[in-house]
Amino acid sequence: MNVLTPIISLIGSLALLLYGMKLMSDGVQKSAGEKLQRALSVITGNRFIALLTGLVVTMIIQSSGATTVMVVTFVNSGLMTLTQSVGVIFGANIGTTITAWIVSLFGFSFSISAFAVPVFGFGYFLTILSKKRSGYRNLGEAIMGFGMLFLGLSGLSKVFSPDQLGFLFDIDGSGFLAIVISFIIGIVITALLHSSSAFSAIVITMAYNGLINWPLAAAMTLGSNIGSTIDAILAAIGKSADARRSALIHVLFNVLGTVVAFIFFNPFLHLVTILTPGQENSNIAIRISMLHTVFKTLSTIILLPMQSILVKLTQKFIKDDPDDRPAQYKLVFTNLMGKDSITTHIIQVEKAIADMTDVVTDMFDKIQIGITKRNNDFIDNYKEEMSKTEDYVDQMHEQITHYLINCEKFQLTEKQLNHISSMIQIVDELENMSDSCFGTIMLICRSIEKKMTFKTEDMERLLPYIELVRQFLQFIRININKTLTPEKLELARELEDGIDAFRKDLKKVARKRLEGGADVKSELLYIDMVRAIEHIGDNCFSISESLVNG
Repeated sequence: MNVLTPIISLIGSLALLLYGMKLMSDGVQKSAGEKLQRALSVITGNRFIALLTGLVVTMIIQSSGATTVMVVTFVNSGLMTLTQSVGVIFGANIGTTITAWIVSLFGFSFSISAFAVPVFGFGYFLTILSKKRSGYRNLGEAIMGFGMLFLGLSGLSKVFSPDQLGFLFDIDGSGFLAIVISFIIGIVITALLHSSSAFSAIVITMAYNGLINWPLAAAMTLGSNIGSTIDAILAAIGKSADARRSALIHVLFNVLGTVVAFIFFNPFLHLVTILTPGQENSNIAIRISMLHTVFKTLSTIILLPMQSILVKLTQKFIKDDPDDRPAQYKLVFTNLMGKDSITTHIIQVEKAIADMTDVVTDMFDKIQIGITKRNNDFIDNYKEEMSKTEDYVDQMHEQITHYLINCEKFQLTEKQLNHISSMIQIVDELENMSDSCFGTIMLICRSIEKKMTFKTEDMERLLPYIELVRQFLQFIRININKTLTPEKLELARELEDGIDAFRKDLKKVARKRLEGGADVKSELLYIDMVRAIEHIGDNCFSISESLVNG
């Protein structure tokens, strides 16, 4: 029991620390994370702005893993280029050192538990007194997480002491073997915890209580930098070539920096000691935080000018994706230990919906080609291709809808719930639109195969009608992930009314031709084409209404 009790305390304290960090990060992301993440998704190509953005975002959300997962997701979605991602990744690595500084500056200056309990209580009452899903509630959760973090740290400080579990964790010596073992421990435990910040808190606690010396604490800290790449690696599995390359750049940053630090291990530690106030007599907790910051900063200074070299290196390691569109569409939903957030998923779905709109628009363009060139070449070139495309859109519909349903499992705000509901409806309308496009193309093919004849002026009457629907489709394409203003909705209504009026005129002319003795099969097929094209306009207007409500 003498050993079992502190082990249980260790597990409980570690759980408090990890959950506190997650609660704090989630609370901040819910209250301010959407703007931060959308800022990431539209970042410019300037490497220094990218670096600063990655640094600030990570400092605020307290998780370089979360930032890196966002970056990999955005690169995979095409919202961020591989080159743009480099600076953000470097900045995230510097920003993650803030947790170590919080722990070292506040964790051992006074009674942690005396400070943590009131903070947690304040956060709790802020959440219950606030409206459900309000910004104050999210802030309260972040404050609760902050308090839990220090409660966990207080427990770890008691457990990692000579009279508790000290005999299990007392690693002595500063020789090469001891340093290597400490380095490996840092990699393994950080990878298991999915948090270099949490492991930094553990190392600081152990060093402060005298269980490990300065060189071993430094080796563990350096090892944790490599272990922290696990989230980027997991996030990149099954993603595009550039997404995997961005994850590889994150790995290279940490590995190359660590190799350099180990080559100059003793001089590096001496530099950190000089930079720390008090130098040899400095607080070891402060010294470890300084090491973390100096390592990340020096790595960035060395590697940032080599940005283009790193990009080219990853391009050699990882081959380009095939140019052709894959036969099967996949949009894989992954939830990486809370490292990804609902906003990240929503941004990825928005890109997928934009891609789906492009595919449907391309299908519609084939209608005009068929109307103007009604010959066997059209059948040879497009009939089978459009059949495959229509099946591909069906796959997109299924995959995106399934992804959005998974998003509903998150704790969502009312605005996010409405947005997801609107996106599900938009995807339905796009799929219906592809059915209408495919149906119209098949009608054109049938008219060619059956050698049906139409007067030239009758087919020419369809062209302005098709052009009006094309304008509406382009309007949707431009605004697909935006909130429509009342003025834009009114424009959509005018386009819809214009299409309806055009359809009535075309059907009226077709009926007159029927009454005049025209070929029945040809005229009925003509009316079917007019109706199918009009349905596309209806789908566009339904999407417009969803964009207002979403």
